[in-house]
Amino acid sequence: VQLQASGGGLVQPGGSLRLSCATSGFTLDRYDIGWFRRAPGKEREGVSCINNSDGSTYYADSVKGRFTISRENAKNAMYLQMNSLKPEDTAVYYCNAIRSRVNYWGQGTLVTVSS
Repeated sequence: VQLQASGGGLVQPGGSLRLSCATSGFTLDRYDIGWFRRAPGKEREGVSCINNSDGSTYYADSVKGRFTISRENAKNAMYLQMNSLKPEDTAVYYCNAIRSRVNYWGQGTLVTVSS
């Protein structure tokens, strides 16, 4: 099982990035998926997720209206489109897939928002 997050980098405030998470070794369309982040010196927090059963989405208040989560089951991939980025969005972002007691994590991709 692998989850490979990519797309992080250095971006100026107000800019955009699109994170991708390529998965293998399991069938993504059976899992709830999500993105989490850990900012320097802070606890990991949930950013966004998609409920597999009904397609409903969740966004942390801090990213609502700026971030969009999506999935492409045919490619076993998930994405996080991040717009209007702020310095406080700086963190390592992790993709996650969960089903019952099975919980898979990607290795993280660093997003730095700075001028």
